[in-house]
Amino acid sequence: MGKDSKRLLNTANGESAGVGDLENPLDFIAEDHMREREVCALIDRIVASASMESAELEQVLTFLEDHLPQHLADEEIDLFPLMLKRCDPEDEIDKVIDKLQSDHSHAIADAPAIAAIIQGFGEGRSKPSRSDSQQMAEFAHHSRRHLILENAVILPIARARLTKDDLNTMKRHMQERRGLRASLENE
Repeated sequence: MGKDSKRLLNTANGESAGVGDLENPLDFIAEDHMREREVCALIDRIVASASMESAELEQVLTFLEDHLPQHLADEEIDLFPLMLKRCDPEDEIDKVIDKLQSDHSHAIADAPAIAAIIQGFGEGRSKPSRSDSQQMAEFAHHSRRHLILENAVILPIARARLTKDDLNTMKRHMQERRGLRASLENE
C-alpha cells in the first residue's frame, strides 16, 4: 500500500493526517472533506438508532469540536481570500464563496448543538429523540451539500489559480493553527 493510499485509509477512518507532511494544503482540505463525509455517515447511523461504538461517537465529537473549527478557519482565513485575489471576474467565485461563508456560519452555530446531543448518549440515553434526530439529519444533509460545492467548484479552481507562494503561505498558516510550525522548525 502506497503512502497516499495509507493516508486516504487513515482519513476514511477518521484519523487526522499531518498537515506538515503535505506538499499541497489543498490535499489536506480534501482529506478534511473526506473526514467530514465519514462523520456525516456516522451521524446518519445515530439518527437511524444503529448501535454505535464509543470510539465512533468520540470520532464525531473530535471532528465537531476540534477538526471542523480548524478546517473552517483554513478556508475562511486563507483559501477564500486567496481565491478572491487570484480568480478572474468571470469565475464568479465571489458568489460561491458568499454561499460557502453562509454555510460556515450555520456549521459553527449548529456543531455545538450536535456535539451536545451526542454527548448525551453517555448520560444514559441510547438513542436520539425525534427532534434531535431531525436536527442531526439536517446538519449532515447541509454538510454534504456544502462539500459537493467545495469539491466540485472550489478545489478545482483553487488548484488552477493559486500560486506556489499562495500554497506555501496557506500551508504555513494551517500548521500554525494546529501548533505545528514551531515543532517542525525544531526538527
